[in-house]
Amino acid sequence: MINASLRAFALLLVSIAPVAAAPFHHPLGEWREYNRDWLAVCPDVIDEDATHFYGFSCFASTGGAQLNATRLPAYKLTVLHNRLSGDLDIAVTVAADGVTTDTSRPLVLAFGGEAPTLLDFTSDLETRYDTANQFFVVDEAKRMALLDKMVERNALVMTVPLTGGTASMVEVLLSLRGLAASLDFMATYARKVAQY
Repeated sequence: MINASLRAFALLLVSIAPVAAAPFHHPLGEWREYNRDWLAVCPDVIDEDATHFYGFSCFASTGGAQLNATRLPAYKLTVLHNRLSGDLDIAVTVAADGVTTDTSRPLVLAFGGEAPTLLDFTSDLETRYDTANQFFVVDEAKRMALLDKMVERNALVMTVPLTGGTASMVEVLLSLRGLAASLDFMATYARKVAQY
């Protein structure tokens, strides 16, 4: 009986550990916090002249289960908090090996129980910061509606159209557990800097 109670208590501790994670300072010079399936990051320094979002944004990401050759998620969803303006942004990264994104077909975000959201690569998504595989949602109203939906849900299925591989598309399950806490972290740490 005691062994069963100890096992149950140990299981409880292990299962709540990611939820109870606290912000910590990483040796790379940034504040980080793990929130369930999301990692939120705010660099120590704000660089207003940076040519990449890392210089002036906090960001939080989750990835699908598939990893690429560098052992990073092949498909990733990122929410960014601009530390200068306070604006929120959403980006999808496609970094799978041996394939490219087929931008002639839409990216599909499906939340269970409702019609999927189709994002056209020519009008709804754009690349920024000299990247070719990271796509940002262009329209602010669409972005905020999508973000509201993401906070309310536990997961979404992202369908990415592909070329160059054996499959014409891939469906990626992305967890949304921890997104709300990551947004809170970014809002709190957006102005916390070592120097500015």
